[in-house]
Amino acid sequence: MTGFEYFEPDTIEDAVKLLATREEARCLAGGQTLVAMMNAGLLEPKVLVSLRRVSGLNEIKKDEDGSLWIGAMVRHAELASESRLKGALQVLREAASVIAHPAIRNLGTLGGSLCHADPNGDYPAAVVAAGGDIEIAGPNGRRIVSAVDFFSGYFATVLEEGELLSRVRLPQGSPSAVGTYTKFSRVDGDYATVSVAVVLDLKDNRCTFARISLGACGMTPIWVREADEHLVGTDLNDAAINSACAALREASDPVDDVRGSADYRRLLIPRLVRRAVHRAIAMLEVAR
Repeated sequence: MTGFEYFEPDTIEDAVKLLATREEARCLAGGQTLVAMMNAGLLEPKVLVSLRRVSGLNEIKKDEDGSLWIGAMVRHAELASESRLKGALQVLREAASVIAHPAIRNLGTLGGSLCHADPNGDYPAAVVAAGGDIEIAGPNGRRIVSAVDFFSGYFATVLEEGELLSRVRLPQGSPSAVGTYTKFSRVDGDYATVSVAVVLDLKDNRCTFARISLGACGMTPIWVREADEHLVGTDLNDAAINSACAALREASDPVDDVRGSADYRRLLIPRLVRRAVHRAIAMLEVAR
């Protein structure tokens, strides 16, 4: 690891200014990935801009419309125990609870994980299934993009020079909806081989809302409107679920790696989607 300058700004504006004016500057959030990559010689930033003192980034606030704004520096452990992440938003709480191990969850942050954009990570699919939006702060002010559009490729996002992820917005959605996250991994605490994030709602035993997102099945989270449409209006019978699985499998583009081959991942998709959907149905029945 080579030498670098280190800054701890107090405001988002000051952090953005440092990122925009300093050559090869990078944000430091929880440090669980960035520091490891620096230690391995994979990254050698000249400037580190720590966000730990930036006002507001560690807050969770509820909007008047019921949506939650979650600051980029909120830790995984906080989200795993956040009581306001209920109903449809439980999908994010469940994802946070299975990230790595307690030591990582106590330090790692939502914003850091999302900006790393690891397709095998837990948050991307969960935030997409929840219909989340990403607030980005930069030299020209703030802008909001949907979580679907935030991830642009393998370990890549739409963040531009001098920008940082400031907050995530999760809409409240239907008060009767449920969200769940199902992860298949080689061992406890590992990255996903395949993960499935599901948000469902039922009325009179008919699906009124469905949103399914896959993790570790492509360069970005896999979300296909057609898959959701196969479920809405049905009683979530086997034929409907099979059609949704087929659409998701067709849209996937997994890779071969140490956690499984592309073919193995495609084999897992329908099995995990069915498991996740049936778990969501069971949660809806309990909530009645």
